[in-house]
Amino acid sequence: MKGVTVIFRRELAGLFLTPLAWVLLLAAVGLNGFLLIAMLRSSGGDVNGVLNFLLGLGGAYWMLMITLPPLLTMRSISEESKSGQLEFLLTAPVTDAAVVVGKHLAVCAFLAVLWSVVPLYGLVLQLTGVTPDWGQLGMGYLGAVLVSALFSGIGMLASAASSTPLLAAFLGFVFNIAVLLLPLGASSVGGRVGGLLQPIAERLNVLQHLQTSFMRGAFDTADLFFFLAWTGLFLFASVRIVEARRWWT
Repeated sequence: MKGVTVIFRRELAGLFLTPLAWVLLLAAVGLNGFLLIAMLRSSGGDVNGVLNFLLGLGGAYWMLMITLPPLLTMRSISEESKSGQLEFLLTAPVTDAAVVVGKHLAVCAFLAVLWSVVPLYGLVLQLTGVTPDWGQLGMGYLGAVLVSALFSGIGMLASAASSTPLLAAFLGFVFNIAVLLLPLGASSVGGRVGGLLQPIAERLNVLQHLQTSFMRGAFDTADLFFFLAWTGLFLFASVRIVEARRWWT
């Protein structure tokens, strides 16, 4: 895909120059720092449990994961389409897939930087004399990055299908909640509808794929493929919508 690197650098630089991105980054880091101290006190110093809480076992993690990707991706396609910059990109010597993938990778890199603060906390704790399980922490970090990629892919799809950034953020937020609650909703629905939803819910159970492998320090290629496949599917749909915009404009 020609031009992915160019788009990636452009978008990543734009993210780090955007006040909203820095506000989100500082807010997330501050929240994780507060939770780290509070959980260490309440758990009696359970370092591994607290770090896992920050990377997937706690509700704060999922609140950030539901909220941050839509806010970071909402301008990726919809804002540039509204301002006319998307038409310029589509006529540049780069493919539509390169535009979508480059923008998506930039958001993923930004979120990877955000989650890297948790291993940094682990390093600080080790310097104070408490050594965390680095294998488990490393796999937890990888899981957090993969979940970020999946939800950012959903955000890219919402941005590609929306005419305004606010609508893209709202749709991304709703879709992320739907993905998380789908297994719970399918299990509570009976009859023929429940029978149809249950297989879909099992295939899209983000919590199960994250917590049963990565959060335990285990590397399962099936779980890795799960996140990569679903992320690829959402990006593929985003590319198709961007291609369709050539006919809309």
